[in-house]
Amino acid sequence: MNSDWKIYTKTGDKGETSLIGGTRVPKYHERIEAYGTLDELNSFIGLIRDQEIDQPTRELLIEIQDRIFTAESLLAADPAKELKTLPLLFESDIQLLEDAIDEMNKHLPEITSFILPGGHQAVSFCHVARCVCRRAERITIKLVENQPETLMGDIVIKYLNRLSDYLFVLGRKFTKDFNVVETPWKARL
Repeated sequence: MNSDWKIYTKTGDKGETSLIGGTRVPKYHERIEAYGTLDELNSFIGLIRDQEIDQPTRELLIEIQDRIFTAESLLAADPAKELKTLPLLFESDIQLLEDAIDEMNKHLPEITSFILPGGHQAVSFCHVARCVCRRAERITIKLVENQPETLMGDIVIKYLNRLSDYLFVLGRKFTKDFNVVETPWKARL
């Protein structure tokens, strides 16, 4: 890395940042909130990846992190500007998640109630990531409703919906892999 390059630019010191395309917006703008939440999600997926997990899962998580960065760039782009080429999400990215979910489910017991998060750190990280993913999905839905010109907003929403399902099932898989108890929620009535 160039020793002259600095991480700080000072351009955000007054509470604004730039979208891809150069448009300045407040840091609380709904577009920033959407891709910032995806960035948070990506960090939690990194925590899952850092656990003692199987290599195929680790490799898929790296691919998922790449797709999250893709989604972030799509949400960060100002659709009113002429933009350079951005990476894209495809239906095949969603299919990859669905295939992984189906494969994991083949080896898991049927679920008959809600499950309390926990039992192992890797399981808990999956549930935290799932919750952040659901929040990112809600924020992105609101963004796309308010700004329908958002680049590929519909497929980002679909990807996040499927990703939260994947993270839930991954947590169940880890419960089995680490031989810990899956605690069902028993409503007190």
